[in-house]
Amino acid sequence: MYLLLSVFYYFYFSIVGVYIIFMPKVLSTVGYSASEIGIIFAAAPLIRFILPFLFIRGLQLNSKIFNVSLFLSFLSAVSFYLSLDNFYALLLSNIAFGIGLSLILPYVEVIALHSIGKESYGKVRLFGSLGFIIVALVLVKFLSSPYVALDFLLVVTLLMAITAYFVQKLNAKDETVENEHIKSDINLLRDWQLWLGLLLMQTSFGSFYNFFTIYETDNGISLDMTIYLWSFGVLVEVAMLYFQGRFLRGNLLNLLQITIFATAIRWFLVFAYPTNLEVLFFAQALHALSFALFHSAAISYLYHLYKHRSLAQQFFSGITYGLGGLSGALLSGFIYEYYSTYLFLSSSLIALLAFFMISLYKRRTSALKS
Repeated sequence: MYLLLSVFYYFYFSIVGVYIIFMPKVLSTVGYSASEIGIIFAAAPLIRFILPFLFIRGLQLNSKIFNVSLFLSFLSAVSFYLSLDNFYALLLSNIAFGIGLSLILPYVEVIALHSIGKESYGKVRLFGSLGFIIVALVLVKFLSSPYVALDFLLVVTLLMAITAYFVQKLNAKDETVENEHIKSDINLLRDWQLWLGLLLMQTSFGSFYNFFTIYETDNGISLDMTIYLWSFGVLVEVAMLYFQGRFLRGNLLNLLQITIFATAIRWFLVFAYPTNLEVLFFAQALHALSFALFHSAAISYLYHLYKHRSLAQQFFSGITYGLGGLSGALLSGFIYEYYSTYLFLSSSLIALLAFFMISLYKRRTSALKS
């Protein structure tokens, strides 16, 4: 299972690398405006946000639905070839792609946390970061036309789907995912500070995921150097994932506070020093906290907070990468089109709001325990 999970994460986040780093630049190259790019990249997160509410109504994330999601992801990757030059067709392709990917990762995350534990999770998840960085370093050398990026996306999607299928087959006799009929104990209103904090944290990433490449190249940083900045961030992420086990044994809410505050500092540095490479590399070093440690702490906290673990992971994916990705994409698109200088300042302020929400939640939980 260790090997299969490692390969799955490698290819899954290779997809994310192509999609996040290169697709916005591809769409910009073929003539889409910043607001149009924001709308297109908001489609998949919107679907990711809606889907968990269907599952809370009784729909089960089982092997059949999981396998359908694998096929849908591959079919959507094929459809990008036909829809690249048509805004509405491309929007539909992104929606279908979002449906597929939003079901795949939560299913596998529960398998990983159950089979290898939170302390060892990072040592498997780091292969996803390696996939992200390797595809970035390779693709930047071959990106002679928009269709080259689509070729890479198609190949890694196919390889991910094949690997994920075998992960599911190996886990077929394990009832932790397959037959989880526990009544939902997830109460978004009761824990609203927690979920709003997680939502705002991911919203703050909208400028980074959708416009960092465009932002830096527009400020005079070369595409190659921008890719090196991406890659450096992933390298420190890999290091954190490998060594983070000791941190995850501590207070997970404290970790969430620390990582969110570090993110606010990170976005402010990118805003204040958009052309200073030393500062930019330092800001990227904070990716070890703002992504790697934050992600592991968040899914581990939810895994132990709620009994319905697969649904908790779906809501984490839906609310953060879904609604947070949606709001982040839309907000960053319009801010960059009309107030481009303040793009990352707005992200820093949003991250500070996330820090405040988690602090409120921590204070409430501490009061309940005392």
